[in-house]
Amino acid sequence: MDVKNLEEVPAFRTKDGSEIRELLAHRNSAIRRQSLAEARLDAGAATQEHYHPLTEEIYYITAGTGRIRVEGEERVVGPGDAIAIPPGHRHKLWNLGSVVLRLLCCCAPPYEHEDTVITEGAAHDRPAVSGPDEAAA
Repeated sequence: MDVKNLEEVPAFRTKDGSEIRELLAHRNSAIRRQSLAEARLDAGAATQEHYHPLTEEIYYITAGTGRIRVEGEERVVGPGDAIAIPPGHRHKLWNLGSVVLRLLCCCAPPYEHEDTVITEGAAHDRPAVSGPDEAAA
């Protein structure tokens, strides 16, 4: 059985600039097809806008207040909010509060730096977002 404690797993920076503590993934457990991590954004900080060609994500806010933008649509989020981010969708998260914004990130397939494409600060080509029928073709 794999049991990991948040305070005992090492932190690292993702390509988008957030601090991550990977709780369960192929790197540290028997889990192979998804990952669960806690992300932290300091007060006033933001991630770089990015997308993941292969990975879908669920963000679940546990502490703090933020603003999320997914494919141009923005919303203020706080504890208890869950955000769906399909593969290929550009997204960015800001911490609007005076405390650390904390959220759980579920990724399938598991998070990999190589599946992160930064879109902020430079023009990047990317495939159009397609529905499940086009992606399977």
